[in-house]
Amino acid sequence: MSEIYLYDRQLNKNTDYNVWMGFPGCTSFSLSSLGYMWLFKSLDEESGINVERICTDTQTTRISPKDVDAICFSFSFDMDFLSIFSILDKYNIPLKSKDRNENYPLIFAGGPVVTANPEPYKDFFDFFIVGDGDKCNLETVKICRQYKLEGKSKQEILEQLLQIDGIYVPCKSIEVKKSHYDLSECVYTPIISDESFFSNTFIIEVSRGCFNRCGFCVASYLNLPVRFVDYETIIEKLELGLKYTNKVALLGALISAHPRFNDICEYIYNRVQSGETIEMSVSSLRADAISPDVIKTLVACGQKHTTIAIEAASERLRKVVNKNLTEEQIFNAVKIAKDGGLKGIKIYSMIGLPTESQEDIDEFIRLAKDLKTIHKGFDITFSFSTFVPKPHTPFQWCGKESIKSLELKQNYLKKELSKLGMKPKFSSAKWDYYQAVLSRGDSTLCDYLVEVYRNGGKLGAFKTSAKKFSVDTDKFAEGSYNINQKLPWDFIIINPGKEFLKKEYERLINAG
Repeated sequence: MSEIYLYDRQLNKNTDYNVWMGFPGCTSFSLSSLGYMWLFKSLDEESGINVERICTDTQTTRISPKDVDAICFSFSFDMDFLSIFSILDKYNIPLKSKDRNENYPLIFAGGPVVTANPEPYKDFFDFFIVGDGDKCNLETVKICRQYKLEGKSKQEILEQLLQIDGIYVPCKSIEVKKSHYDLSECVYTPIISDESFFSNTFIIEVSRGCFNRCGFCVASYLNLPVRFVDYETIIEKLELGLKYTNKVALLGALISAHPRFNDICEYIYNRVQSGETIEMSVSSLRADAISPDVIKTLVACGQKHTTIAIEAASERLRKVVNKNLTEEQIFNAVKIAKDGGLKGIKIYSMIGLPTESQEDIDEFIRLAKDLKTIHKGFDITFSFSTFVPKPHTPFQWCGKESIKSLELKQNYLKKELSKLGMKPKFSSAKWDYYQAVLSRGDSTLCDYLVEVYRNGGKLGAFKTSAKKFSVDTDKFAEGSYNINQKLPWDFIIINPGKEFLKKEYERLINAG
């Protein structure tokens, strides 16, 4: 496998502490995971630490399993627990922390899933990193190393880790303050590889967080306040990446809100105009921030499509979810995309949102018909997910719509949009249901998750395992919580806090 390192590695380090960086997926996906690769870089640059990446398809390891002192897992998606369990099983490591004595490595996890709600997984990890891991991860491993070399026990090490913001030790913690990173150092792809899912692509994070605060969006609320990387730093890192590849990607929840986003695009465009071949992609664009200059740059870089998120087709429901986007802005975005030379646009939407009615669903049909009529020959695609209630959002108290009801809506949209020549895409309502179970679950799910894994991790395993352990999955997925009741994740302290979320919930639910 071809790998180009964009930092100075210390080869043949004389180290005394061995770490596995675990990724719950295949190697090609891990190479495209910016956060995971950046944390690997920070450990790889540390002189006293020997670190190795392991994935679900790892066949052999450079560090012997018996010599591993710590394993840290990236946990970005709810179903990642299945792959994490399989990796532990592969190396004969007990799944539950209580079954691992001093001869086993310390095992911890970080990422958006366990930052939002680690409770369904508390039996499996010695500790969690809650929040930004950019600096916290390295600081944590350094403390683990220091006290391991001093002969301290696991419990003594965990006691020391409690002093760090963002560390949750299930057997010891009462409250946890989320770790925060100010983006003072730009996060970018540290290793370029042709084996990456995004082959030979240099990814750079230009912003973190989103001040739009849609009512369902955990990525927005967990990453407040919004932070932007300095323009000069972005250009400096782009120049670094372009020394090794012609493929660049800008990452962030609110890329187009960067104060100098147009300048970033202009920089890329000018390099293309001077004769360079550069392929630039962006994660998505906000409909009200699409400009002719941005589209001009995307087209010059070979892009044929872009993506906007509207969430709902009716302005009423967009107000409820705090998506401050008018229909005029949606139409204008599509027009700019078409006039600028793109071949099509993907419109990301959601069904099953709180207060949604059949009239709101019908608005998708009307909107699609109007767009198709105005923009004949332009490829317009709708993609629908289903609403999943997430912790630390105003809609954390809202139950999920039933699978049957959602599938009826999906079939209706598929039928009606197909009449317009469209082929809409839908997420699985059944899998989204179990995502909601995990999202709003508590520690009573731990044994259930082991059973799901042992039974193969398919949809049927989730259902049959729930019967065996008498787990009321409907309570977690579809139950509406009282706004004053204690929630499993309330011990995690984030900004702006639960009282603010309560006010936002009441404001948004009444907005329609």
